[in-house]
Amino acid sequence: MTDTHHEHPENDPAYTGLTVNSGVAQPPSVNPYLSLRPRRKPLPTASELVDGILKGDVTTLSRAVTLVESLSPAHYAIAQEVIEKCLPYSGNSRRIGITGVPGAGKSTSIDVFGLHVLRDGGKLAVLAIDPSSEKTKGSILGDKTRMEKLSTHPGAFIRPSPSAGSLGGVARKTRETIVLCEAAGYNNIFVETVGVGQSETAVHSMVDFFLLIQIAGAGDELQGIKRGIMEMADAIIINKADGDNVGPAQLAQAQYRSALHLFPPTASGWKPEVLTYSGYYELGIPEIWEMIDRYFAFVKANGYFDAKRREQARWWMYETIDEQLKKHFYDNPEIERALADAEADVHANRRSSFAAAAAVLDKYFAK
Repeated sequence: MTDTHHEHPENDPAYTGLTVNSGVAQPPSVNPYLSLRPRRKPLPTASELVDGILKGDVTTLSRAVTLVESLSPAHYAIAQEVIEKCLPYSGNSRRIGITGVPGAGKSTSIDVFGLHVLRDGGKLAVLAIDPSSEKTKGSILGDKTRMEKLSTHPGAFIRPSPSAGSLGGVARKTRETIVLCEAAGYNNIFVETVGVGQSETAVHSMVDFFLLIQIAGAGDELQGIKRGIMEMADAIIINKADGDNVGPAQLAQAQYRSALHLFPPTASGWKPEVLTYSGYYELGIPEIWEMIDRYFAFVKANGYFDAKRREQARWWMYETIDEQLKKHFYDNPEIERALADAEADVHANRRSSFAAAAAVLDKYFAK
């Protein structure tokens, strides 16, 4: 029999009239089109990123911000070089912090405020600080969808909060992102706090003007917000002052004005104002921005604007030192082992917390 007959005995002459073909050859196990897939682009150099940022290229800016937010040491090194080179081109924007209780309508307000600012020309970057994202590993991408008009505007750049890292780390990355946005020509920066709590202090340390959004008719307004946040505010604006809510909004306005009189004078010499508006119906928006214009004219005239920026830069230097020291300590493998032993000693009551901490620190500083 031929080879074919060995493969298919039914092809033997004895079975005349019956033939079976050899079948279809199996395709290769490796996808032949695999090599045609685009390879991941190599990391751009710091100079390439800076050139793109200074030209106002949004894709390059987004890429640079991603490097700033990255936890990779290689990315960190490039990001720091980019920030250093962009620094001389930064500082020429109005940095406005926006906070408020949940449900106060921050996203709707930012959408409306942003469009108002963009009508006068210029560009707007909206950044966010979300300390809750550290626990959920999520981000405020939902806010991007709630800012319906801004998210499609060519003059706006919206960046959710980086989801990894401590509040201090997230805040530092936001501060660095401000430098990049300013170098790219964004002359209005909104920094939004998503949570209520420590994030206000972080935002206050990187903005020129701090805006607190409140709503009326939600119980005793003055009890619903921490005194510390009210002391930081350069203005309190009461949202949803429309329809049947105009009266309660005006009553809340009077209450806040009375409360602000009890606070000590601000370092800037500016007396915080309380205004009402409706983000949904876009009522009272020009009045808010007229007030913000007056604030900037006031603090630039008395020298507080520049003094505050210098103080903020100094503050961030020390914050960065603190953060890097902690990172260097906790990332050390020997210290990790020493901490585990110290923890076991503390749990077993063999050593006090203070003695255990002192022993680990001695080991670290002896290195």
